[in-house]
Amino acid sequence: GQEISDDHVQYITAQLLSGVAYLHCCSVVHRDLKPGNILMDRSCRLKICDFGLARSCAKHSDSDSHQLLTMYVTTRWYRAPELLCFISTYGSAVDMWSVGCILAELFARKPLCQGNDPLNQLKQVVTLIGCPSEKDLDIVSHKGAVQLLDSWH
Repeated sequence: GQEISDDHVQYITAQLLSGVAYLHCCSVVHRDLKPGNILMDRSCRLKICDFGLARSCAKHSDSDSHQLLTMYVTTRWYRAPELLCFISTYGSAVDMWSVGCILAELFARKPLCQGNDPLNQLKQVVTLIGCPSEKDLDIVSHKGAVQLLDSWH
């Protein structure tokens, strides 16, 4: 409920992007970025917390490049579309989706997409950004997700 200026948003954004970039440089995907996992002191210094769902995405061999990761990652409102479509190989892009949702929330002062279940969340995302292209659908192996997205074209 505290008022924040555009300068605050800019400062918070820079710190958040810097922190996430550092994690990704260390081959760590947080997987649960949300406002509740971002701490800030009175001087607007930001810290990312709660690494309980974080995973290494370090590539030690070619077999690791498509590492299978769990589907439950972040709080639904900040969950990337590829996770809502049951894609089991993912990386740092899921954190960047969450960062984008957090930044939108900073400006709008409310969550961007507030789905009440995963299907409703996906519907809200598709309404916001549109249906994926045929090329994008090629990476979705879950037949039900592909059929659902096709029905929304």
